[in-house]
Amino acid sequence: MADTLSQLYLGAGLTVLSHPLMYVKVLIQVGHEPLPPTPGRNIFGRPVFQLPGLFAYAKHIVKIDGKRGLFKGLVPRLCAGTIGTVVHSKVLQVSTLSMHYHDTKVTECLELGKLAGSSSLYRVFEETTREMIARSTATIVTHPFHVITLRCMIQFIGQETKYSGVFGSVVTIYREEGLLGFFAGLIPRLLGDMISLWLCNLLAYVINTYILEPPSQGSHIGELRSYSQAVTGFLASMLTYPFVLVSNLMAVNNCGLVGGLPPYAAVYSSWIDCWRQLSREGNMGRGNSLFFRKAPAGRNYALDQKRFV
Repeated sequence: MADTLSQLYLGAGLTVLSHPLMYVKVLIQVGHEPLPPTPGRNIFGRPVFQLPGLFAYAKHIVKIDGKRGLFKGLVPRLCAGTIGTVVHSKVLQVSTLSMHYHDTKVTECLELGKLAGSSSLYRVFEETTREMIARSTATIVTHPFHVITLRCMIQFIGQETKYSGVFGSVVTIYREEGLLGFFAGLIPRLLGDMISLWLCNLLAYVINTYILEPPSQGSHIGELRSYSQAVTGFLASMLTYPFVLVSNLMAVNNCGLVGGLPPYAAVYSSWIDCWRQLSREGNMGRGNSLFFRKAPAGRNYALDQKRFV
């Protein structure tokens, strides 16, 4: 219980601190670029047009909505984080108890040497499966709050107030879209989470087992092994970012807001259709970086070309 409470407090604090970053990221993901690009140079010194980064974008939001404007959608996001933490913890406990008998039998086999060569890999699969079940359950339960959070955020584009408050947003979504509206974008989100989790854990296992030596054979190896999970987690999140992007776009697609309707945004028939269109446009990484954002090719900007000289 104490561990769960500490996780709740820590998670809430991190959510509040990171909310402006997520807010800017979501607006970029849906393609909202209110500020013109400026001339700059890339890491090779070549002149390029760069779109405004996190701080310039956040400053623009503050200019229009004030500092409180950076925290649109915070309440439903806090609800999602709190409920998700509790559900994840409870499901993990239940799954651990349900597998206790199975673990006992496996331990007996290991003691007999029947699975000695694959015991570590088996443990990776077992722990990853438990974590996948817990994460997926928490994601499904909290996804309606995630949808409300995203829709509150993109109201900035049209300066709308359609989604205000958690209860009012629930009523609006149910009245216009029914129960399915609360789970818009759920499938790509679940797929991305599961693929990222399995990639992270399996890559960490391969690195720790076949690349790094056992901790006893080197003073720095143990420290490197402790960092492998974080590194593989970062790589996995980069590879599965398109799922995050597609999920967020589908959550606001055709929701009655300017940011989710033509001519501002396309209306997608399914998340696969969204994936295909983004892929054709070369936008699968849109919003992945909040700094050094290169302006997309094929667009004209009225800027002073002399600044490149």
